[in-house]
Amino acid sequence: MKKHLCSFLLAFICLIPTVWSQDRQNVETLQKNSPATVSTKTLYDFTVRDIDGNDFPLSRFKGKKVLVVNVASKCGLTPQYKNLQELYEKYGGEKFVIVGFPANNFGKQEPGTDTEIKEFCTSNYHVTFPMMSKISVTGEDIHPLYQWLTQKENNRRKDVPVTWNFQKFLIDENGNWVDFVPPREKPDNEKILNWLQEK
Repeated sequence: MKKHLCSFLLAFICLIPTVWSQDRQNVETLQKNSPATVSTKTLYDFTVRDIDGNDFPLSRFKGKKVLVVNVASKCGLTPQYKNLQELYEKYGGEKFVIVGFPANNFGKQEPGTDTEIKEFCTSNYHVTFPMMSKISVTGEDIHPLYQWLTQKENNRRKDVPVTWNFQKFLIDENGNWVDFVPPREKPDNEKILNWLQEK
């Protein structure tokens, strides 16, 4: 009897590290997959500076679809400003807004100051949609907003690095990342128009 009891106790003691290790692995797995470790940020969590240098909380756009675009004044795609303004005039208002972010990341095609950029946009393309201060949309100095827009771990949808000027990001009425449109596709392409017409 004592021999059987000793064998049982020995087997039980040997199992303890294995069970403890499995439990620990289960806890670590749960922690990794816990919602607490997943980004819950939306567009509304960011504050930027507008082109006049004022703080601009993007939470001002609550309830609107938002098209975020990195823009440049000396790019082959610069005429898209005209398409953007036309889109804004047709759909902009209570339910939709376009936000332009000048960036000098590609070919140094946005070298001007915010004042110069504002003058260029208004005099050449009569831009009336909100324009923000120049930022970096890629690289080591990427703005936190663009970290969210381009990285799946932040936007919970997709890794989409900005590849050139005039890349477009679609954000829904709750500030959530929806989709993107590559730089060479115009703002009035089918994907954006269908998205704008969805209820």
